[in-house]
Amino acid sequence: MRALAAGELTPVTPRTAATVMLLRDTAEGPVVHMLRRRTSMAFAGGAYAYPGGSVDPRDARGADTAGPTPAQWAERLGTDEATAHAIVCAAVRETFEESGVLLAGPDPHTVVADTTGDDWEADRAALVAHELSFAGFLDRRGLVLRSDLLGAWARWITPEFEKRRYDTYFFVAALPEGQRTRNASTEADRTVWVRPQEAAAGYDRGDLLMMPPTIATLRALAPYTGVAGALAGSAARDLTPVVARARLEGGEIVLSWPGHDEFTKRIDPA
Repeated sequence: MRALAAGELTPVTPRTAATVMLLRDTAEGPVVHMLRRRTSMAFAGGAYAYPGGSVDPRDARGADTAGPTPAQWAERLGTDEATAHAIVCAAVRETFEESGVLLAGPDPHTVVADTTGDDWEADRAALVAHELSFAGFLDRRGLVLRSDLLGAWARWITPEFEKRRYDTYFFVAALPEGQRTRNASTEADRTVWVRPQEAAAGYDRGDLLMMPPTIATLRALAPYTGVAGALAGSAARDLTPVVARARLEGGEIVLSWPGHDEFTKRIDPA
């Protein structure tokens, strides 16, 4: 951080990533699916997060999709068509790999109702092991990726002083009818469905560890009284990247996230 603030550090190029906030309605309001990363993980160990991960180069291959065109996704995500397609594919693939939920169906108007069973688990394991591409998985099962079920929500980039950096796109999606989540990830030791307000309160009390993007997106979800409203609201969300800045001020290092003052930290370099 001192080197960055002094202009002596060349930041690592971040890896493109995608994560999905799965939502479902309850009598008490919407709940979001979260997982707790194992403490042994090199990045954000012990922190609560959403299903997600890095874009795989094979995610750019031509999976059949329903919903916005590649050009429309490129405009929404602020990137080129090939990258936008890969990001959307990664969001759906990672959600299936880490929660068992699949945003795909046999046609542009339906979604698979059940992804449990040994055959589905074998395919999921093959995806995780990079033995099967997501496009190949969908093609073999005769499925279409339902990108219209995703709503782009936010974009956060890991601070420039970190050695492991990600340029992460956050999406919202409703849990498809008939499907259910499970802890399918080897990177997590716990999963929960929780109201955003309750998770945020746990963070405020110091009971739940979260990275700034996670708690910020939870706070943004809290005002919604239903999943449909959150999905509709995603269309107006600002996707300007949020990235931490470090500067020297009065002998201290000031670390800040533009637009998110609650995360500002002042650090004595001594």
